[in-house]
Amino acid sequence: MENPSEPTVAISVRLFGSFEVRRNGTVLKAADLGGCKPRHILEILLLNLGTPVSKARLVEILWGPRASGGAVATLESYVSSLRRAIQPGNTKSGPLRTANSGYVLDPQLVTLDLFEFRELLRTARNSPPAQAHALSMRALELATEPLLGFELAADWAEEARTRHEADKLGAQILAAETAAFLARPQLAISLAQAVIRSEPLNERAWTVLVAGYEEAGLPVEGLSAYERCRRLFDRDLGCAPGPALQTAHLRLLRQQAEGNAELSEVLAAVLYLGERLHGSKSVQPAAAESRRLQENAGRVLGSFMQQALAMAV
Repeated sequence: MENPSEPTVAISVRLFGSFEVRRNGTVLKAADLGGCKPRHILEILLLNLGTPVSKARLVEILWGPRASGGAVATLESYVSSLRRAIQPGNTKSGPLRTANSGYVLDPQLVTLDLFEFRELLRTARNSPPAQAHALSMRALELATEPLLGFELAADWAEEARTRHEADKLGAQILAAETAAFLARPQLAISLAQAVIRSEPLNERAWTVLVAGYEEAGLPVEGLSAYERCRRLFDRDLGCAPGPALQTAHLRLLRQQAEGNAELSEVLAAVLYLGERLHGSKSVQPAAAESRRLQENAGRVLGSFMQQALAMAV
C-alpha cells in the first residue's frame, strides 16, 4: 500500500550512451526494470516527456498489427511493474501517472538528458552569439554518445534517432556559425567539417568552412574546399553554390592574388570578362574604351594560358 507520508520520488534518466535511471541514489540499469517491454514503455514515455501517450498508441508501437486481444491488460501489467521499479511506495504520486486513457511522465519529476539537450538548443537559437555558442556547445557535449544506442531493433527508436540527428546537426551548425562570429576559426572549421561528414550537401556548413579557412589565413585550403563543394553541388544538385559561398570564394581568390602582380592581372581580367558575359548593370565605358579593356583582358588571359600549357608539357 502507498504510504502518504512518503516523499514524492523524482528520477534522473540517461538515454545517451548506456541506459540508466537514478532514484534517490539508487542506480537502475535496463535489467532492473522487469524486461525489455517495460523498459520500452518507459523509453517511449521519456521521448514524449510531459505528453500523454494513450494505451492504444503504446500497444500499436510495441506490438503493431500482431497485438492480441489481451495486449492492453498486458500493457497495464508492465506499467504496474515499471511503477514498482522506478517509484516504489509512490504508485500514484510518482513521475509515472495515468492520464487521458494512457500514461505520462511528469516533467517536474523527471530529469532527462535528451530533454536537457532540446532545451539548451531551443534557448541557444533565441540567444545572442556568445551565449548561443556556449549553450550549443553544452548541448553537443551532452549528446556525444548515440541516442538509444542500446535499442537497435526497434523502429520507434530509429525514428527518434533520426529526429535527434537533425537536431544535433542544427546544434553543430549553430555552434560553428557562432564560433566564426566570435573569431574562433579553427573551432568553426572543425564543427563545419563534422556537419559535412554527416550531411555533405549542407550549404551553411560549407559556407562556414570556407569562411573559416579565410579567417584562419588558409586561402589554399579555402579554395580547395570551395572547389569540392562546387563539384559536389554540380553533380548531386545540378546547381552552383549560393551567393554567400561565391562571395567568400572571390575574397579568397583576391587574397591569394595579393602580392602577385601577374596573378592579380589575371584575376582582374577574369572578373571583367565575367561581368561582361553576365551583363553587369554597372556603368559601362565608352565603346572604344570597352574594346580596349576586352582586348587587354584577352591578352592577359592568353599569356597566362600559354604559360600554364608550357608548364604542363
